[in-house]
Amino acid sequence: MNVVIQYLIHDWATILILLAFAIMLRITVFLDKKTVVRMYVLIIAIFLLSIIVFAEFYLGEINQFREVRVVMTAIRYSATPLLISYILFTLVKRTRWYVLLPAVALMIINIVSIFTGIVFSINDTGNLVRGPLGYLPYIGVGIYSVVLVYVLILQSNKHITEIIPIAFMAFAFGSGLVLPFVMGKDYSKIFCNTIAIALFVYYVFQILQLTKKDALTGLLNRQAYYSIVRGKAKDITAFISIDMNGLKAINDNNGHLAGDEALVTLAACFTKAIKIRQHAYRIGGDEFVIICTKTSRMELEEIVSVIKKNVSETPYTCSVGYCYCADGSKDLTQMVKESDQMMYADKAEYYSQSGKNRRTN
Repeated sequence: MNVVIQYLIHDWATILILLAFAIMLRITVFLDKKTVVRMYVLIIAIFLLSIIVFAEFYLGEINQFREVRVVMTAIRYSATPLLISYILFTLVKRTRWYVLLPAVALMIINIVSIFTGIVFSINDTGNLVRGPLGYLPYIGVGIYSVVLVYVLILQSNKHITEIIPIAFMAFAFGSGLVLPFVMGKDYSKIFCNTIAIALFVYYVFQILQLTKKDALTGLLNRQAYYSIVRGKAKDITAFISIDMNGLKAINDNNGHLAGDEALVTLAACFTKAIKIRQHAYRIGGDEFVIICTKTSRMELEEIVSVIKKNVSETPYTCSVGYCYCADGSKDLTQMVKESDQMMYADKAEYYSQSGKNRRTN
């Protein structure tokens, strides 16, 4: 009973964070069921790992059950890359299960180390000794962390409010690579707490973004568009208007799910084309805009070119127009008007060349 009390005192903060995380998952509805289940698996895994880590250090303090400690150390070394890879699997859209395979390979190496000491061993005095591959778990975690942060940024809107939680997660995971060499083995005692806080904060930031994001495409929504138009109109140097071609025909012939898939695909094309000073919005059914702040004409033309290239690699098409003004000679209303005019001209040319009926497409 005394050991349980010691665990609760040591990891009470972690338990509270995980409990709050579980409650918020239960009362929010914006995540799909599969993602929620994966989140619950993460919560349970972190909780169980906190117990194992506490037990490992407790046995080390009393210098007993050396064989059990070796197994627990193998679990701890294996759990770190497994958790990061599973976070990648959970948070990044369309990530396949085989992203877990390198972490599983590291786990197998750690299991082998129980008998060979190739990664770690525990000497007769009860101290942990690093083996020839002693840095391999850190390398694995580092690679997974870099990939996770990179892909999250890649699929984000490049908006500062989305970059901040990703940067926070990067800092948290980065501390997991640096602090063990600063604090020594004692860092392992706060590892679960670090991961729990990083995930929970990221999740809270995601909830806060709900009022600004389009639920289908993940782009910024009309409300966010109005916000930047009212607050930062003077900083806007370029405006891009985009309208999908043929959405009505897709909905009529293949159903609205196919239409939704088309919109999601196009949104991904826009997201891949923009950088941190450009923001993509879905302001209507098949209507999109990209607002560029402090962007040069060359950058604008490059964005439009990349968008057209990305879209050409899909089964869909869209019409694009834009307006550039960096000297303040045009207000936003005029920029929007000129951008729309170019977009409508592009749409008229598309229907003229394709021979399709615009009213039915």
